[in-house]
Amino acid sequence: MLKVKDLNVYYGVIHAVKGISFDVPNGKIVTLIGANGAGKSSTLKAIAGLVKPKGSILFSDKEIIRHPAHEISKLGVALVPEGRRVFINLTILENLRMGGFNKKISELEPLYEKMFELFPILKERAHQKAGTLSGGEQQMLAIARALMSEPDLLMLDEPSLGLAPLIVSEVFDILRELNKQGRTILLVEQNAAQALKLADYGYVLENGAITLEGEAKGLLENDEVRKRYLGED
Repeated sequence: MLKVKDLNVYYGVIHAVKGISFDVPNGKIVTLIGANGAGKSSTLKAIAGLVKPKGSILFSDKEIIRHPAHEISKLGVALVPEGRRVFINLTILENLRMGGFNKKISELEPLYEKMFELFPILKERAHQKAGTLSGGEQQMLAIARALMSEPDLLMLDEPSLGLAPLIVSEVFDILRELNKQGRTILLVEQNAAQALKLADYGYVLENGAITLEGEAKGLLENDEVRKRYLGED
């Protein structure tokens, strides 16, 4: 579904992503793991059209590297940003409506129902402002908002950030269920253990470059990964 080749991202003189290449097969979960500043978030932003990279990004065999963000969204790519970034002064329904910006009014109601089925807590609070929700509830809203565009590829940037372990487990269960329903997922996570348990395939980023890759189960058992990212000796 997604083929990234020789991707470079610069912020002025800072070379944040250094010629990385990776694939995200249709129907799979792929994770990018690494420390802060490794280039993970910049990679997602480049795919989503939020920064201007160099290289090649093929989505469903279509080159999208020069497309603006709204066009990439319409093609079927959605990003759940780091820090959730919900519209705190809008209600849950209004946030969901923003996620479905590319849909006709008549298409929205069935999508609301799908989101409420997936996230029952949002239905209970549909008319509350998003700023009144807990961190975990805001994360669920951010995922639901992204799903309103019915993306073929769902990208998530640090969905576990700042959440209690029980809520993290719940969020990852939701991602697992979405994948069972056929959703392709590209996940950026500092919680390497959770990410690799969920994913089919993983890439390790260090200083903007891919240093390791392989099946997620294999990376979980890799001594270097266990020492650097799982806190094991």
